[in-house]
Amino acid sequence: MSGVDWDEDDPFEEQRERVESPMRRLLGEYGRPYWFSVGVGLVSSVLARALDLLPALLLAVAIDAIFGDATFHEQVPLVVLPEAWLPTTEDGQFWFVATAIALSFALGAIFHWLRNWGFNAFSQDVQHDVRTATYDKMQRLDMEFFSNKQTGEMMSVLSNDVNQLERFLNEGMNSATRLVVMVVGITLLLFWLNPQLALVSLAPVPLIAVFTYIFVMKIQPKYAAVRSSVGKVNSRLENNLGGIGVIKSSNTEEFESGRVEDVSQKYFDTNWDAIQLRIKFFPGLQLISGTGFVLTFVIGGYWVFTGSGPGPFTGTLQEGIFVAFILYTQQLVWPMAQFGQVVNMYQRAEASSERIFGLMDEQGRIERDDDADDLEVREGRVEYDRVSFSYDTVDSSDSTDGAETVRDDSGSERIIDDVSFDVDGGETVALVGPTGAGKSTVLKLLLRLYDVDRGTIRIDGQDVRDVSLSSLRQSMGYVGQQSFLFYGTVEENVTYGTFDASREEIIEAAKAAEAHEFIQNLPDGYDTMVGERGVKLSGGQRQRVAIARAVLKDPDILVLDEATSDVDTETEMLIQRSIDDLTENRTTFAIAHRLSTIKDADQILVLEDGSIVERGTHGDLLENDGLYSHLWGVQAGEIDELPQEFIERAQRRQARTEVDVDIDD
Repeated sequence: MSGVDWDEDDPFEEQRERVESPMRRLLGEYGRPYWFSVGVGLVSSVLARALDLLPALLLAVAIDAIFGDATFHEQVPLVVLPEAWLPTTEDGQFWFVATAIALSFALGAIFHWLRNWGFNAFSQDVQHDVRTATYDKMQRLDMEFFSNKQTGEMMSVLSNDVNQLERFLNEGMNSATRLVVMVVGITLLLFWLNPQLALVSLAPVPLIAVFTYIFVMKIQPKYAAVRSSVGKVNSRLENNLGGIGVIKSSNTEEFESGRVEDVSQKYFDTNWDAIQLRIKFFPGLQLISGTGFVLTFVIGGYWVFTGSGPGPFTGTLQEGIFVAFILYTQQLVWPMAQFGQVVNMYQRAEASSERIFGLMDEQGRIERDDDADDLEVREGRVEYDRVSFSYDTVDSSDSTDGAETVRDDSGSERIIDDVSFDVDGGETVALVGPTGAGKSTVLKLLLRLYDVDRGTIRIDGQDVRDVSLSSLRQSMGYVGQQSFLFYGTVEENVTYGTFDASREEIIEAAKAAEAHEFIQNLPDGYDTMVGERGVKLSGGQRQRVAIARAVLKDPDILVLDEATSDVDTETEMLIQRSIDDLTENRTTFAIAHRLSTIKDADQILVLEDGSIVERGTHGDLLENDGLYSHLWGVQAGEIDELPQEFIERAQRRQARTEVDVDIDD
């Protein structure tokens, strides 16, 4: 029911496979600037855990010295104090130990606070830097990358995967430090107190190491599958929430609930598979660790009761030392059991960092030269010189632009084929043609949203590939078919890209776009919140705000891609009048299905299947009685007068468009 092919690979698998040592890279690239906070966390954790070990040792001293037969000064050297500092009376000795235990808890609390501050500050700083760096890289990738990835999958990397890193860098590193200090510290103390009994207490450690290694080998691929399934759930939810209006108007809530249930079930199954392994591992690990405690209690207790070591054990074991062994072995059980949790968090973090760095390492087809010269627009002359382009994708259904498939030498699908034309500065050029002819793609090549495969595009003699991307796009104003508005106020959307504009300039731009009057009638005028994607405004209102944005930018070259497609005829007339003023003495490209809006263009290019088949003025093209005149006849309602050949070609084009799923006209 879901329509999702769960046999497909992780959408980031190709990127993940290229990543080497992701955790080392994470700590090296993003952790190094925050060495102070993590240093405070590590040192404080070591000192805090060392102080945690002190009370049991002091208790052993008290039992054997105060309540037993041993003398106090013989026991206290364990904590390395001058004999002159040690009390001689039982009361003094008792309060000495009590004070020492209280001080160890007080100092331990201070170091625990410093430990938590250090690790939390470190993890939050790294998480922030990784998220912002990943987003910055993502937004600079080619449009082709986004056509092959779903929004929910990319959101999963920015949200879930980055959050997994924060958990390991805080809880995981904290627990790992605690584990090392406790295990090493307890091991040294046990061998110091009684090497023979220490071997009994630590006997399960090698078995724990083997058990954990097996767990790591089995859990790693399961976590990679979980990360992938999270992305698919996010993608489905993002798609459905974005299309909630279509769902409601189509009465398909039940159908979509089924699709969400399907992807959620897949995530449940994948995650439950990993959980089942994990919930088997931790109790098993705790059982093995507990074996050491039981053995210590049985052998040590027998040793104390009988006064001599059982079997191969020799010497005596004092009651206080036995109590210390019991306490330390008990303290050892939890860190050993927690070792699995540390490994668990590490594996999750490694799987996430592979996806993050895989995305960061993604290379686009557009080569960016940070040292390139800025574009200098003098006249605004644009030249397309034998330009060809093909989407470098395996699945043509997501990228063919609806154009008839032409294969290049690499086997990719040719979308634009040997297109050449010149535009003098200040001219208005219109691109028309059937749906899927490649019109939008031609102009996206000018903006370098994609790069040409062959040929050259020049602005005033400068190859667009030889100038900086920022200066190229800054010189252009673009109004697309879908007028996207950001969550915020009307004013914030008009000034997007021209952030320092004054209120007077904003109003003038809105008036030029025929938007000022409807904005004034909004509840808060220019301060009205437009909602997510501008949902509180009509399609025509969103389009006029987008045009106002382009007017305010005052670009050298203007690109209008169906800029009035969402407005009624009357509003279109008003906007068209404003656009005429805007395009005067400015190089302008306009795409239109509604041919009446471009009939006054200086030059009209007619595209079909990625090639220019006609060019000229409106009057010239009507006289030619070619594709343009037929399209004009369709819009004039002269259906019965159209030639049969044109109708048959339109049917073939429509069939291809329905199969290919046109993504950008």
